Amino acid sequence: MGLYLNNVVTLQLDQDLCVGCARCLEVCPHRVFSMKDNKAWLQDRDACMECGACAKNCPKDAITVQAGVGCAQAVFNSWRTGKTECCCDASCCGGTKKDKE
Repeated sequence: MGLYLNNVVTLQLDQDLCVGCARCLEVCPHRVFSMKDNKAWLQDRDACMECGACAKNCPKDAITVQAGVGCAQAVFNSWRTGKTECCCDASCCGGTKKDKE
């Protein structure tokens, strides 16, 4: 799986809250997480498409992500509308920055 854009994803993992259930590994379509010392780790944070599956399945709310506001949403919108939109800075991908209301 390729990267969307470097260092723009909203995904955060609080390892102090993580209980090592590995649900995030099970539901993540891009293998963003790995396990180390019985805790989840962000193996490839920039591969996150911000779908929110990990956060919705974390029993301890150790994971936060603003699902649908990042690059994945911009990609989905471009498929639907035919317009190229960028999720952060128009200079990074040649699109137009989405207006946030």
